[in-house]
Amino acid sequence: MSSGPVERRLAVFASFSGEGGVERMVLNLIEGFAGRGVAVDLIAIRAESAHLDVLPAGVRLVDLGVRHSALAALPLARHLRRERPAALLAAKDRAIRAAVAARALAGVPCRIVGRLGTNLSAALEGRAGIARWSRVAPMRRFYAGVDHVVCVSEGVMADTARLTGLPASRLSVVRNPVVTPRLATLAVERVDHPWMEDDAVPLVLGAGRLTEQKDFPTLVRAFARLRAERPARLAILGEGRARARLEQLAAELGVARDVALPGFTPNPYAWMARARLFVLSSAWEGSPNVLTEALALGVPSVATDCPSGPREILAGGRWGPLVPVGDDAALARAMAETLDAPLPADRLRAAVAAYARDAAAAAYLDLLGFDPNRLTTLDPRACSCP
Repeated sequence: MSSGPVERRLAVFASFSGEGGVERMVLNLIEGFAGRGVAVDLIAIRAESAHLDVLPAGVRLVDLGVRHSALAALPLARHLRRERPAALLAAKDRAIRAAVAARALAGVPCRIVGRLGTNLSAALEGRAGIARWSRVAPMRRFYAGVDHVVCVSEGVMADTARLTGLPASRLSVVRNPVVTPRLATLAVERVDHPWMEDDAVPLVLGAGRLTEQKDFPTLVRAFARLRAERPARLAILGEGRARARLEQLAAELGVARDVALPGFTPNPYAWMARARLFVLSSAWEGSPNVLTEALALGVPSVATDCPSGPREILAGGRWGPLVPVGDDAALARAMAETLDAPLPADRLRAAVAAYARDAAAAAYLDLLGFDPNRLTTLDPRACSCP
């Protein structure tokens, strides 16, 4: 006599090393999975992150007790052997490698799907040959054992194919789960900052970690050009080692009084909704969530044409100008033109409909071997496992 279907769980493996976009995207996906009734084990490195304070019903938090993905293979193997999840989603390159090693150690069947959110070739540009080799060589070795790799943009997928040698049949693009019901709710919250009392002066917004990748010095220089022609203010949300450099640059350019660096902001969407213009000045990306979020809130946007993501999000410039990386004069012109002739908010929102959380969750579940339209999983797909 049958005892009925056995609950099959989905494992999601990620390092919560900060408050950045990857962590938020992983949790958005988990919300989408849980909303479809899928039982989820969130296997976390650095599980003390503020991102993990509140998890959806049906999600178990598993702390591996290690601080780095390089140390995770053995404890992850123990979890796979004990819990036998139907599939495992690994977020980021090092987590993917650890997942492949853990499955080999565990000796159990488990479909592994990896998620890559960065154009690694662009991130490694300018690095010494040994540094590039140490990142790329393990990818070719370990990714042979990955059943499928999800890339967040066409640019990331093309780069991943070059680096790993994986065939097209084992690569897919799934847009980031950026647009959630929570976005609109957070956007209407109050912002405690004196600039919010005066909306006559346009607010230009940038957001991201204050690091080389985001190239905020180019944004500050472009803003100084814009400010020389009209009243405006610039806020850059985020924290990082480049703060002192940015503050010094704003002072040197004479715009320090009109540049604010509020630091890490738990709710950037309330700022975003009040901005007249959003600017992405990055040197490289995978698929920049902040640009997608700005469009989802109807905020006119400008971006550098960096590898990769902005060109896809902005449809080659249809939904906002694209300018060369590091060109502050071109960026300033695009900012002025967009402030003078912004696209309607409803058109910008419609442009990022493909980035909805539920659509992304359904696509991931299908690739993981789950039926996205039912509460139970399908039979596991064939996997590259022992």
